Amino acid sequence: MHDLRAELVDLHRELVRWGLVAWTAGNVSALVPGTETFLIKPSGVSYDDLRAEDMVLCDLDGNQLEGTGRPSSDTAAHAYVYRHRPGTGGVVHTHSPYACGWAARHEAIPCVLTAIADEFGGPIPVGPFAMIGDDSIGRGVVETLRSSASPAVLMANHGVFTVGNDARSAVKAAVMCEDVARSVHLARQGGPVVPIPDAAIAALHHRYQHAYGQASAPADHEEHRA
Repeated sequence: MHDLRAELVDLHRELVRWGLVAWTAGNVSALVPGTETFLIKPSGVSYDDLRAEDMVLCDLDGNQLEGTGRPSSDTAAHAYVYRHRPGTGGVVHTHSPYACGWAARHEAIPCVLTAIADEFGGPIPVGPFAMIGDDSIGRGVVETLRSSASPAVLMANHGVFTVGNDARSAVKAAVMCEDVARSVHLARQGGPVVPIPDAAIAALHHRYQHAYGQASAPADHEEHRA
């Protein structure tokens, strides 16, 4: 489990590197393979000070099992997602600025770029407003993504939650969400944006999910998509 703890430290620093968080906000969690437990960032700890041994182990009801620090205030939300979204191995929460701009307007990010079709399979949806501290946010995430191909949801008046089959893929979705949120925001400064047809979205998403990249390694979003 130490390797997973260390990976989570590195992934939290990726949030900082990509400008997705400020100060101590945001978090990454990871399901511990073969168990009914997950690791999550302790509450209010600086990313610069975060160590592998600081990661808090919780059960899928959000109860703390190991760790000297208090777990993130989003722990109950993460736990709910793991319990109710089979196949989820990682959950990420960020307050990335462009995506938060869309969340503040309660506005989905339209599928107007191939990068959105590739990664999200359609618009990035908006979830309901929910208070922090219990599983309300997790309920909103699960319900919103139930009818969407997207691994990301913009929680209204709050920020971004992403899911993945592991923590790294959830972080990638958070990075891509902010990237396309910025691009579409900039595009709209010049006029209306034009959606991609549904059939093309489906084809692009299928290609990217099943044929893109090397068979022996996950696709890297920094590579050219051709």
